[in-house]
Amino acid sequence: MWHGGCTLSPAMDLVDCVAATMFQPPGDTLPARLFKEVLDLEEVAARLGYNDAARSAAVSDARRRAEAALTAGASKGLTAIGLNDERYSPWLREIVDPPSVLWVRGRTPPFDRPTVAVVGSRQATPAGLQMGRHLGEGLAAAGLIVISGLARGVDGASHQGALAAGGLTIGVLGCGADVVYPSEHRELASQVAASGGVISEFPPGTSPLSHHFPLRNRIISGLARAVVVIEAGEKSGSLITAKMAMEQGREVMVVPGNVLSGRNRGGHSLIKDGARLVESVSDVLADLGMNRGIDKCGIDKCGIDDFGSDNLVIENELSRQMAIGETYDADTLAGLTGWDVSRLLSELAALELRGQVSRSAGGWTRLAGRAC
Repeated sequence: MWHGGCTLSPAMDLVDCVAATMFQPPGDTLPARLFKEVLDLEEVAARLGYNDAARSAAVSDARRRAEAALTAGASKGLTAIGLNDERYSPWLREIVDPPSVLWVRGRTPPFDRPTVAVVGSRQATPAGLQMGRHLGEGLAAAGLIVISGLARGVDGASHQGALAAGGLTIGVLGCGADVVYPSEHRELASQVAASGGVISEFPPGTSPLSHHFPLRNRIISGLARAVVVIEAGEKSGSLITAKMAMEQGREVMVVPGNVLSGRNRGGHSLIKDGARLVESVSDVLADLGMNRGIDKCGIDKCGIDDFGSDNLVIENELSRQMAIGETYDADTLAGLTGWDVSRLLSELAALELRGQVSRSAGGWTRLAGRAC
């Protein structure tokens, strides 16, 4: 089965998916890029420069360490989802360097649901925390999964908001999925794990080292349809997430702040570079093709917006290309429509919300009786 630029083999050994991460040097995703391209551990080692003798030993050692990691993960209640697994996020699989394995604590995330990431300052102001919680609560109430990094500040507030709404939220870590960081988020991490799951590409027991977090950030943006930034200074880690999101073809949105405060300069620079300025849950959902009203209590009421003229063009094009009941993978539809995959996935996600298409491991299916 062909999906997102790589041939997925159900028979591909989970051990090899885990073993590929053993070749990953600090801060480098080259092994992940190579594994997506060739899906063969021996070939990955060869392309990394190992000669025949060294390659055999390195691959054997990586597989041994992978088996040990799988045993350790199972003993801690973690689930390992390989790149070829149908439970793996199709959005994340589309990026150039998807993790070859995701370790999951708690619920296996329902990656077929629409997702939005909310990120921002660890030293957020009370207003920043309030906005993070408000967005998390409103987006979750609208049926979207809220993704963040379980860090102090805006991350934690957005998770708390989603949980308060009774919605789903996913935490992405820069350490092992069994490791709680920061320690004061132990209870929050447990709640997030039971909600949408806590995930990491790092093996069980991995400590939260500084070079892990940029790698973690590409997963946050890769999982999401859009990334919303709150209170990002010029050196904020959330800027890394936003820039990765732009490279991945995701929407980037920024909540503006005080222009006299340095804590907002990074976010404002993103707006200058083309990021969307958003002030409310309604703004975020409008940019995603959804419509929401605000009741007199300030609680968002969710609904799906009727598509405008641009979206009617999109609907008509997909109606011409998709036969009812037939399943198409992203690459096939991209070729038929002439759109890039990132745009295509965004449009398909909107149509899925309207019940016009459904998604499965094999791709997208136009539903009978519903025009796209």
